[in-house]
Amino acid sequence: MEGELKHEDEPFRLLEFYSGIGGMRFSLQQSGIRAKVVEAFDINNIANEVYKHNFGHSPYQGNIQSLTTAQLDKFRANAWLLSPPCQPYTRQGLQKDAEDARASSFMKILELIPLTLFPPTMLFVENVVGFESSITHKRMMDVLKKIGFITQEFILSPLQFCVPYSRPRYFCLAKKATLSFPRPEFNGKLVTNIGPLISELNYSTTSLEILDTKEATDESEDHHAKRGCCRIDEKEVLVCSRDFTGQADCDYVGVIAENRSNIPFESKDHCGDSEWDQFRVPPGLIERWGDAMDIVFPDSKRCCCFTKSYGRYVKGTGSLLATSKVTLNNPFINAYNWRQASKDKVSLLQELDLRYFTPHEIANLHSFPEDFSFPSHVSPRQRYALLGNSLSVAVVAPLLKYLFTE
Repeated sequence: MEGELKHEDEPFRLLEFYSGIGGMRFSLQQSGIRAKVVEAFDINNIANEVYKHNFGHSPYQGNIQSLTTAQLDKFRANAWLLSPPCQPYTRQGLQKDAEDARASSFMKILELIPLTLFPPTMLFVENVVGFESSITHKRMMDVLKKIGFITQEFILSPLQFCVPYSRPRYFCLAKKATLSFPRPEFNGKLVTNIGPLISELNYSTTSLEILDTKEATDESEDHHAKRGCCRIDEKEVLVCSRDFTGQADCDYVGVIAENRSNIPFESKDHCGDSEWDQFRVPPGLIERWGDAMDIVFPDSKRCCCFTKSYGRYVKGTGSLLATSKVTLNNPFINAYNWRQASKDKVSLLQELDLRYFTPHEIANLHSFPEDFSFPSHVSPRQRYALLGNSLSVAVVAPLLKYLFTE
């Protein structure tokens, strides 16, 4: 028996594994698919509180690895959506891959599929770039082939969907071979452009022609120079060009960061004047880590990926926002004028009046809905960590729509 046994007028029944703060569920809502999340699973109690705060349902809290076939069968789900821990595969992690204990629960779930009475007919898997070359990935593909699934894999970034946010991620879309994808010519392939998804998007033809030529492999932090950012003195400071060529179809960072209903983003983060200071970058941090800071402006056309360590560490954790009104005439804006600048680097950086993006601004860059919010007791550090482990609704929603379409 299979999970696809449903009447045509019934919604798809979905299980959401590693549900976090609800990025996958928001994506599902945005996709327009007639579907019902019959259960969500996550071991993080704070994430589950945020999920309940926004959806009115508290996910099953426990070790996913302990789930049994009997527990899964009772849901009779048509599809499983999985966003397993990325730490075993990240560049900044230990890269223990399948030997990392956090990878074992994912493989356990996949291995349960052929043992269930009501197995899913579709799977959606999200992870970091690098997963596609991991041992865990090879094992996943072996399992999917064994149980008769066809796959299409993607590496895509929000930049390809008109969002000024570089967050390339790996996605695997899988379904029973008795079903089909809208574009079957991509079966068994890894795709790095949005060509297969064009019919699922609502962009103009002109925008699509631009977007379809952009490959997510160029959106990794190793490709900033190719995409309009400059290295200064061969160091790791990356400054986004104000005239960011090639991204004219994206909104400005400041436009996306602000709430689209024009509510000042300070109020969405419940900040008074004194509380707003918590987001300012301390001078001591600028002096010590200025060369490792990724700095963007309100009218930049991209910012870098925010990780769960944003606010605690500087290097590789996400962009900082320059808010000073004098930046328009600041030579630091133009990397090519750096050697002609009369002031030292620290002084120039301090003039930029740098601050961290607020949690709500980061949620906006993740394309979360305007009414998304955190419970008041969740601290800023916890909010950053939870958002760093979440996903881009702008990318996942059209992928889900593509998966559920034949």
